[in-house]
Amino acid sequence: MNFPKDLKYTSDHEWIKIQGDTAIVGITDFAQKELGDIVFVEADTVGQTIKKSEVFGTVEAVKTVSDLFMPITGEITELNSEIESQPELINSDPYGKGWIVKVKIKYAAEADELMSAEAYQKLIGQ
Repeated sequence: MNFPKDLKYTSDHEWIKIQGDTAIVGITDFAQKELGDIVFVEADTVGQTIKKSEVFGTVEAVKTVSDLFMPITGEITELNSEIESQPELINSDPYGKGWIVKVKIKYAAEADELMSAEAYQKLIGQ
């Protein structure tokens, strides 16, 4: 499995890539493998400010539906339009084309509470 070191991770299996006052959020390689074939993503939260750890959408796989939890407080500025028509991008490229939302960060210090790639790997037993 792939765990890019330039990302931060949550115990709920989201990843976040911070770029200045903006962040990109998706689910981890581990999460997409556990879910199986992803068939639908719902995240109708563009324009809303979501607090850290709150649900900002769901990912639907063939066998289950899983909530998506915000890794950091911020305003959702964009939903990845490609995953609306091709949700399987989350399976094939979870850290690239399979990103889910972009967020304008409200409290940058919250990022310090997130896990490194090494800590996340320990959490999932890798």
